[in-house]
Amino acid sequence: MFATVSKKAMTIGLIATMTAGLMVGCGSKAEPNQNQNTGGDSNAPKQEELSGKITASGSSALLPLVKHAASQFQDKHSGVTIDVAAGGSGTGLKQVAEGAVNIGNSDVEAGDEYKDAGLVDHQVAIAPFVLVTNKDVTVGDITSEQAAKILTGEVTNWKDVGGKDQKITIIGRAESSGSRKYIKSALIPKGKDFAKDAVVQDSTGALKTSVEQTSGSIGYMDAPYADAKIQVLKLDGVEYKPENIANGTWKLFSVEHMYTKGTPDKVSQAFLDYILSDEFQKNEVEALKFIPIGQLKK
Repeated sequence: MFATVSKKAMTIGLIATMTAGLMVGCGSKAEPNQNQNTGGDSNAPKQEELSGKITASGSSALLPLVKHAASQFQDKHSGVTIDVAAGGSGTGLKQVAEGAVNIGNSDVEAGDEYKDAGLVDHQVAIAPFVLVTNKDVTVGDITSEQAAKILTGEVTNWKDVGGKDQKITIIGRAESSGSRKYIKSALIPKGKDFAKDAVVQDSTGALKTSVEQTSGSIGYMDAPYADAKIQVLKLDGVEYKPENIANGTWKLFSVEHMYTKGTPDKVSQAFLDYILSDEFQKNEVEALKFIPIGQLKK
């Protein structure tokens, strides 16, 4: 139905390629992009100047990467305007299926409800996910089972998972959020759902701010949003690091998708090509704390 990569294959590929990358060493320089215009060949064909407008909406987790790419792409092509909005993966999928935007960004694969919508999946990066708490929470390491009990409301006080006597406030995302769907599939047993009294935020940025300001709170987000103002929990004794995805010990990560309705128009295709180019994947994706998609496909 849609182009997919199995989690097992992705993990195996990631381990192999990340390990190879580590052996090469972090200080190695990226090879020059063969398509890059070096300015030294006066006989080279002149690139066609692009112009037009691209609209994109959806995953707030993916928003920093797409906005950064849009800014750089517009610097290279002054005739192109790119408008990027958040709203959640569900919004992105709905709007691209309806033809309201050119690109729908999503943390999850399009569901069966879109099987006849003609959506084309462009996988652009891997997003690590983390559980986070307010800095006043004294628990720094929980098990997957404890996380599930907290997120479903079965455990409501940090003292029940080794912390101090302190009420747990769950801060999550709306139903349309791909992050919510991903965390539910990864941590919550089938047949159960998030606690009904969880505080709901409309974006990952708002969730992060809410966790930062709410005593005893816990939330979930993709790793690029986490900073020193909140605590990132260890999960099953494992600290989040990109290399722990590579070695298979960190389980929370998902593929980031940019869907188009059918074959992209010329300008949208050029933008997607730029995001998937060696130039952007090697130099920008990791700098933004995502993982290049090629490391999972090999």
